[in-house]
Amino acid sequence: MFIYIKTFISASTRNAVYPYWSRTSSQRKSSYRAMLSSFVRTAFRKRACLLGQNAVRAMSSSGGPFTSLVVSRPTEAITHVELNRPEKRNAMNRAFWSEMVDCFNQIADDPECRVVVVSGAGKIFTAGIDLMDMASDVLQPEGDDTARQSWNMRKIITKYQETFSVIEKCPKPVLVAVHGACVGGGVDLITACDIRLCTQDAWFQIKEVDIGLAADVGTLQRLPKVIGSRSLVNELALTARKLYADEAKSCGLVSRVFMDKEVMMAAAMEMAGEIACRSPVATQGTKINLIYSRDHSVAEGLDYMATWNMSMLQTQDVMKSAQAAMEKKSLKTVPFSKL
Repeated sequence: MFIYIKTFISASTRNAVYPYWSRTSSQRKSSYRAMLSSFVRTAFRKRACLLGQNAVRAMSSSGGPFTSLVVSRPTEAITHVELNRPEKRNAMNRAFWSEMVDCFNQIADDPECRVVVVSGAGKIFTAGIDLMDMASDVLQPEGDDTARQSWNMRKIITKYQETFSVIEKCPKPVLVAVHGACVGGGVDLITACDIRLCTQDAWFQIKEVDIGLAADVGTLQRLPKVIGSRSLVNELALTARKLYADEAKSCGLVSRVFMDKEVMMAAAMEMAGEIACRSPVATQGTKINLIYSRDHSVAEGLDYMATWNMSMLQTQDVMKSAQAAMEKKSLKTVPFSKL
C-alpha cells in the first residue's frame, strides 16, 4: 500500500507540489498534506474495490468454496446465485444444504449487495432433493434407540429447514427466476424468496407425498401465506399434481410469466436494478417489516413499524430521495451509502 503511495507521489506529484514553493512554509505543508491525503484515499478506495472483487470471486464455485452454486456480481449492487448441478438437474445434494446457508450468510453481511437474484443452470430450475446422495442422512439417523434416533433426526430436519429460512432472514430482497421444473425442495426454496418469476414452460410440484413423507422444510408453512387459498394448497400438497405457469400466476405463486429463460433473466436483472438503485435503508426495512407483518396481527405489525422507523427515518436517504423527486432525477443517480 505505502509503496504504491510513494511511487504514485514520486511519479506524478512533484510537478503539482513544487510550483507552490513560492508560498509560505505553512501553506506549502498544508497543500502537501492535502494532496497526500487525497492520494491515500484513492489508494484505499482502489484496495477496497479489489477486496470486494476478490470476495465475489471467493464466493464463486470456480476456485471458491461452493460446488453446487455459482455466485457472481452482474453489477456492483446485484448478487446472482445460480444452482449449478445442471448434469443432475440441479438436484439438492448434501453440499447444497450447507452451501446455501454459507452463501446467504455472506450475502447478508455484504454491504455492497442490495438485491439477490436466484436461478438455475441447465434445462430446469431444480428436480428437488437428491435422494441418492441424502438417503443415509434421512433413512439411517444415528442413535442407540428410538429416542436418540428421533433426536438426531430432528437435528437433521431443522438443519435442512435453515437452508431456506436463511433466504427469508437475509435482509436483502431476493428474486427467484424459475424455468422448467421446480419440484419438491424447489418449492420450499422459492416460497422463501420475496419475488417469484417464471417462464411459460415452468411447472411446480410438491412431490413429497409421492415418496412417502410430508414436506418438512418450508412449503407447508409458507405456501398458504403465499397464494392465500388453503383449498388449493391442500390439493397441491395431497395430490402432488403439477401446477403450470398460467395457474401459478393466477393463484399468486408467481407475479410474472415470461416467454423463455433469456427474456425472464433480462427482466429479473432489470427488476433487481430497480430495487438496487433505491435506498438500502428503505428496501431492507420494507422486506423485514413485510415478513414480520405476515406473521403477526395488524396491531403488532404497526407497533413494530413505529419502533423500526423511529430510528430508520433518521437517515439522509429520505432527503436524498425527496430531492431527486423534486429535481425529476432518476434514483439511479443518487449515491446512497452502503448498509
